[in-house]
Amino acid sequence: MNNAQLNELKQRYVASGAASPATQFADRAENAELWDADGKRFIDFAGGIGVLNIGHRHPKVVEAVKAQLDKVMHTCQTVMPYEGYVRVAERLSQLTPVRGHAKVMLANSGAEALENAVKVARAATGRNNVICFDGGYHGRTFMTMAMNGKVAPYATDFGSMPGNVFRAPYPVPYHGVSEDEALRGLKMALKTDANPRDTAAIVLEPVLGEGGFYAAPTSFLEKVREICDEHGMLMIADEVQSGFGRTGKLFAIEHSGVEPDIITMAKSMADGMPISAVVGTDKHMDASGGNSLGGTYTGSPVSCAAVLAVLDVFEEEDILGKSRALGDKLAKRFSQWQQDFACVDHPRNLGAMAAFELVTDKNAHTPDADLAGALCKRAREKGLILLSCGLYGNTIRFLMPVTIGDDVLEEGLAIIEECLTELSG
Repeated sequence: MNNAQLNELKQRYVASGAASPATQFADRAENAELWDADGKRFIDFAGGIGVLNIGHRHPKVVEAVKAQLDKVMHTCQTVMPYEGYVRVAERLSQLTPVRGHAKVMLANSGAEALENAVKVARAATGRNNVICFDGGYHGRTFMTMAMNGKVAPYATDFGSMPGNVFRAPYPVPYHGVSEDEALRGLKMALKTDANPRDTAAIVLEPVLGEGGFYAAPTSFLEKVREICDEHGMLMIADEVQSGFGRTGKLFAIEHSGVEPDIITMAKSMADGMPISAVVGTDKHMDASGGNSLGGTYTGSPVSCAAVLAVLDVFEEEDILGKSRALGDKLAKRFSQWQQDFACVDHPRNLGAMAAFELVTDKNAHTPDADLAGALCKRAREKGLILLSCGLYGNTIRFLMPVTIGDDVLEEGLAIIEECLTELSG
């Protein structure tokens, strides 16, 4: 079927809240390129929103998935466990920088990982409250919608959210929130809203994802760790978008040297197969009773096979080195764009987790969300898939596979330059 036929079916049968605004339908893909149902080629700078750090259909992952399909597709690991689950747990335990010996539970999505991280924290501390941050994004389930630091579009139409979730400022000096002000806000939340004796955890992204690709300073993360230790709260790092090599390390928190109690992960851990994980200090992970964590499809055999293949690829192909090199290339180009275009400002990156702002006034840092939307639209018309994000909707973020070829990368960046020239001229 072609795009027009598929769009007609989408309009008739797919719920509006779940329907993509895009009018093209993916038909096949490889590394950083995909082709739609009409055969048009696109360069992919979105990576399924950070899911494809090692590219579409990496051959080693495809091979592992196919091999697993010939063995076992599903048993439900609580009914009949299988090797893949425990091998994934073993490797994640060894690789994830949490305090002490780590244990692992697997789930299906980033939101499920965050839900279960909160469950673990409550069981481990006997407390209810959770503190999150402005601009944070943690998922679309009810608990994670309550945890998100942004209302629209995630929670706009769905009524009351669960309680015992409180908010603090995230340090974004570019938009007027200094590190000192963020710390003051966190401490004030503990005084006015979330009594430390009743607070189970502080949950934060080391680099905001949907919130705009702002990295928390090391000193801020250290202070959060100190506050958690002072009050017996757990520190939970949400690495769903920033994890698995996006920042040049396996997890973004590693840049700071801070060790959380729990880390959540998903997206690129299986190169497109649905799986997530909660990795935490053993005494916390073991705090709840038998069969209290899990689900029918959690840690499916096929997804586990993909995770193990992804981890092998990271070792064999120096994915972290490629991420750092890609980040350097993007930083250099962004710096040039900041000089060449009056609308481009505040370029930044941590490894290949890179972004810049579109503004109407660089001195006032005035966000230009309309231009960001127009840029993404024009880029897609020219064959480039590009995403915006941020609390103000004006951040252009880059999530192309770190395995992207230099020629394809250059082609995509040239499209952005062309679009910026047309739109800002």
